[in-house]
Amino acid sequence: MRTPILTYGAASTLALAMGLAPLAGHAQDAAPGEAPEVSRQEVLAAMSEDTRYMVEDVAVNGGYVWSYLPDMSKRWGEMEAFESMVWVQPPGTATMGHLFLDAYHATGDELYYEAAKETAGALIWGQTDEGGWNYMFDFAGPASLQRWYDTIGKAGWRLEEFHHNWENATFDDAGTAEATQFLLRVYLEKLDPTFRPALDKAIDLVLASQQPMGTWPQRFPEIQLWEGDYTSYPTLNDDVAAENMETLIMAWQTLGRQDVLPAIHRGMDAFLLLQQGPDQPGFSLQYDASLNPVAARSYEPLALATHTSASALTKLMDFYELTGDTRYLARVGEGIAWLERVRLPEDQWQDGRQFPTFIEIGTDRPIYVHRRGSNAVSGEYYWDYSSENLLGHYSGLREIDLDEMRARYERLMNTPPEEVTANSPLNPENGVVLPEFFTLGDIDVSDLNASGREPTEEVDATQVSELIGSLNEEGYWPTELVATSNPYVGEPPVAPSEGDFAGTRVGDAYDTSPFLTETPMTGISTSAFIENMGALIRYLDQIES
Repeated sequence: MRTPILTYGAASTLALAMGLAPLAGHAQDAAPGEAPEVSRQEVLAAMSEDTRYMVEDVAVNGGYVWSYLPDMSKRWGEMEAFESMVWVQPPGTATMGHLFLDAYHATGDELYYEAAKETAGALIWGQTDEGGWNYMFDFAGPASLQRWYDTIGKAGWRLEEFHHNWENATFDDAGTAEATQFLLRVYLEKLDPTFRPALDKAIDLVLASQQPMGTWPQRFPEIQLWEGDYTSYPTLNDDVAAENMETLIMAWQTLGRQDVLPAIHRGMDAFLLLQQGPDQPGFSLQYDASLNPVAARSYEPLALATHTSASALTKLMDFYELTGDTRYLARVGEGIAWLERVRLPEDQWQDGRQFPTFIEIGTDRPIYVHRRGSNAVSGEYYWDYSSENLLGHYSGLREIDLDEMRARYERLMNTPPEEVTANSPLNPENGVVLPEFFTLGDIDVSDLNASGREPTEEVDATQVSELIGSLNEEGYWPTELVATSNPYVGEPPVAPSEGDFAGTRVGDAYDTSPFLTETPMTGISTSAFIENMGALIRYLDQIES
């Protein structure tokens, strides 16, 4: 999922607040020995060529998954997909739509607006009756989607969210939020009334799904397929609440919908309720109806979570900047002090990760999750106090910049409310607008094929020349697909296969979970397309500013 940040500040500040790095200034003339400036026309031609390929040869009715083999014989979202399926979960269909709008803003070429319209049409087709989106949808219809769940989805050992077809919308991984935000942008572009009903229905879903205490479930409408089904629980996991509030704030900023303001404030107040008592002032991934911490997926035990606690404390500071209400800062210091207390001894740090993911409630002891078995049938997860042999697909340790959090907290504590809210979008007099570009910053996604590189502020001519030169004859950027998956080969056996799968991303041959391969194939990647197009958009701004 992309990194969600609540929007606030003036237009330039807002772009930074949403994780969008500022565009660089005018490129300088090439020095001796450096590559000459690439012309605007060359850049436009490359952007147009690959976009036409994606729209005409890759998209399914305007929708996308994450990666494809060149002959389209296989394709993947977070898992392998049928040829009739498209993925909503970033960097899927809505992310592609955001990129098309960004390219339209950078070039003025109607090609990109038309591509964005097609993408919006795909999302509207896949919208649930209530107004949200599942991780994916299938143009072949419900029977085909159910067949996918009964085979590929069910066999993914570690991907428990795909073991069941809840037949409702999910707020997990920003899918519904990003799709709603994209529909908002495409509607605002030309105020085309075609998109307004679906947009309003999506915003109404966010409002209808808010629980009495101001929280949101992971999925909506709320159903329970079994005792303890976690999807109806109030959740902070994967920034569900923050993403929904961001969507509502954007609706307030641009549509002036008065009905979203109470929901925004209830959502912010819910964070005050979810922070635990003074002995352990942290946060859990999810809660029960009484707002007590609960377990969720098999590898998410009943515990407090350090990364979720850090995210929630950061959101509380955001809320102070939005409202000037000192209640949101009142216990942030406690939370930061608690995180400092549960930081691991230095000899237990790994690759900059200093915090255990899970903390036992009542003791502050780190707990660690492990697994045994080999597939979705024979495998099981369990936890203990040992940091040995941790999971390969879900980090048992986290990196948190506590110094930065503390510095921000101290700065806000010394900033008067009237000063800190000067640019808050909740103030209708501020005239805050949405940023021009949404995909030029760091986009946090689950796609194993994504490069993980942070975008730079300035793109030089050499990089642009190499990008243009790397387009192949078909018109796309060939990308090394480092992720793959086992094909579905039938119901996994009860007896585990031989081998140690405790620390791997994938189990035995029956496990359809994606994994990193040592023999990658060349293919087509939406992540690479978005990243490369973003670099070209930056370059256009540099040579024109």
